[in-house]
Amino acid sequence: MESLFDAINIHDLLSAQDLSDRNSPLSAPDLRLLIDRVESHSLQIRSQVQSYLASHHDDFATLFSLCNDAVLQTVKVSDDLTGVLRLVSERPADVEVREVVDEMKSKSEELKVKRELLGLVGTIVSLNQRLESVKEALKNGKFQFAAEGLKELKVALRIGDEDDREPLVYGLLRNEWSQCFEEIQELLVKFMEKAVRFDGDLNQIEVKYHLEVHNLSGIQLQMVLEAMEVVGILEYGLVKVADLMIKYVITPFINRGQPLSFLEELDQDSAVLKIVPSPESKVCHVLEYLDGELLYSGIVLFIKFIYRSICFQNSSWIRTFGRLTWPRISDLIISSFLSKVVPTDASKLPDFQKIIKCTSDFEKALKELMFISSDDKDNRLSNFAENVEVHFAFKKKTEILAKARNLLLECDFSIPQEYTRDGSIWKNEGTSTLSSSHVVDLIFLSERCLVSKAAKQLMELIHQTLQDVCLSSTRVAMEFYHAARDAILLYEVVVPVKLERQLGGINQVAVLMHNDCLYLSQEILGFAFEYRTDFPSSMKEHAVFADLAPRFQLLAEDILQRQVHLVIYNLKEAIDSADGFQNTHQMQQFESAKFSIDQVVFILEKVHIIWEPLLLPSTYRKSMCTVLESVFSRIARDILLIDDMAAEETLQLQRLIHLMLESLSSLFESLATGDPNSHEFSAESLENLIPSLRKIRKLSELLDMPLKSITASWENKELLSCGFTITEVEDFIKAIFADSPLRKDCLRRIQNANF
Repeated sequence: MESLFDAINIHDLLSAQDLSDRNSPLSAPDLRLLIDRVESHSLQIRSQVQSYLASHHDDFATLFSLCNDAVLQTVKVSDDLTGVLRLVSERPADVEVREVVDEMKSKSEELKVKRELLGLVGTIVSLNQRLESVKEALKNGKFQFAAEGLKELKVALRIGDEDDREPLVYGLLRNEWSQCFEEIQELLVKFMEKAVRFDGDLNQIEVKYHLEVHNLSGIQLQMVLEAMEVVGILEYGLVKVADLMIKYVITPFINRGQPLSFLEELDQDSAVLKIVPSPESKVCHVLEYLDGELLYSGIVLFIKFIYRSICFQNSSWIRTFGRLTWPRISDLIISSFLSKVVPTDASKLPDFQKIIKCTSDFEKALKELMFISSDDKDNRLSNFAENVEVHFAFKKKTEILAKARNLLLECDFSIPQEYTRDGSIWKNEGTSTLSSSHVVDLIFLSERCLVSKAAKQLMELIHQTLQDVCLSSTRVAMEFYHAARDAILLYEVVVPVKLERQLGGINQVAVLMHNDCLYLSQEILGFAFEYRTDFPSSMKEHAVFADLAPRFQLLAEDILQRQVHLVIYNLKEAIDSADGFQNTHQMQQFESAKFSIDQVVFILEKVHIIWEPLLLPSTYRKSMCTVLESVFSRIARDILLIDDMAAEETLQLQRLIHLMLESLSSLFESLATGDPNSHEFSAESLENLIPSLRKIRKLSELLDMPLKSITASWENKELLSCGFTITEVEDFIKAIFADSPLRKDCLRRIQNANF
């Protein structure tokens, strides 16, 4: 059958020679032949097909039957589908199905919520019943049961972990729980107050084991403590007991006037701890370390009493009691015992080792009782005792600073009369040979000066401290070094405040403080040369004093400048009262000017009396020259500013100048020589120190000098060397001499003078 469907090859139907030329067209005979052969071949194929169909008739019949069945089933399905589509189009069943599904879902959620609400209601009822049982247990004194209930309810109600989305009833239940908690807390604390009492008359602590409060009797102390532990208020409940023990037992025992000890009495209903005088009180003061043994043994006995009688040998309870009391007990022991027996001398340090051992054994005993933790964080006493070198140095530092402060506060900064300018020692010996508590050497100036007693004693204290630095270990030396620095700085802090009022006036106290600061700065500069090589090697790089010297140098300069400015200000006010020295030819104006000059002389003499005995000669000379320069220049300027002077007026002005210079002769002598006992001085050297002195002396001469002589003095530069300016000379001539050809000629000569 397969051969029937093979492709018909036209070339096979023709003869070979007919196809020799593929490009030539077929002839009519060839075409007829081709048609005949195709028909013949077609008949063959038809015959073969008929034969094949006949031989496979049954197979084809079966195939056609199956096809017919398939067609019939397809038609039936089509009809059914048409019916379904008709039903769907008439009644939408999917909507009904969706409604049913949604209703089922809603009912399921509603059922779930109701079940949850039912569970919540059951939980709330259970919690409420538990709270009621706790309240009932509290009324009946069943504290252990009540405490356990509160503990469970705290977790169930999530106390401390509230959520805003929770039902309101949870807040009400929490309020109920808080009320129950406060009630049991208040009740348990009252039982503790009843359990532990101090009897002041008998000087004893009594612990009762069977308690009664609010008609609740027969309550055991141990049950109260267990309930407090369960609820979590054990520390709160023991606070008042701890305070009671510290106040009435520990504090009197440690801060005793005489040694005490404890006597313990026990029975079934109570325990008593009596505080009685120690039988070893007669010998405890002989050796201080024995006092330490008695102190520590007494405290251990007291803690054992607490451990047995109040904490019932419960390690957790005694540890809680220890946390409440140990910091205060250790502080009391340190402040009242250990700090007081810290050696004040390095030679006593070995004896303190016995106290260190005793202290270590004491803390070891407390650890065995579990009163303090087993690690080192509670070794407060041992740490203090083992650092005795530091404590020794700190104690000495405190003593040094206290002594330095007292020196400065108690000193009145006065100078004995014999050391003033009018005193016997001054007149007989002078500052260069004085030797007393007020006289010191300035090591870098090779001079001596008077200082306050406080400054000299302060420096002696600092020298002693620095000597101790050289002989001490590094830690102690460092404390002494800081003590020395702080003691020096105390002067800068204390004295200016103490002498604030005196520093605002012209007096010896201010000058004395200037000398103190100068002396301190000099001594500070010398520390490095005197002590540095002997300092412990580890602190040589860090021990510095040079930074302090400039501070005192500046303070000394500031005090001196304030004094100079005060003097100049007072002199200015005195000169102002002269009203510019005008019209002195009138009696009233002359008296006013003379009074002004007298005031100036008085102030200068007062300053002379105060400054000369106290200040260094060079400082005195420099300061006094500054003051005098301001005075003379001001008086000369005022006189030269007078625009019209009568002949009599010039004489009166000359008289005032002579009066002033004569009154200051002793002052000039002190400036010229620096030696109050010498009367030889050079006027020229004095004028070099005070340029305006030459000017005012020359002005005195000019007031009685002819016009030509004045002109000649200008031309020979004499007036210029005295400090006069051309304007001052011209104005002076115009003020004294009337207008005339001679005056015009002289003024022309002055203007034409070529210098």
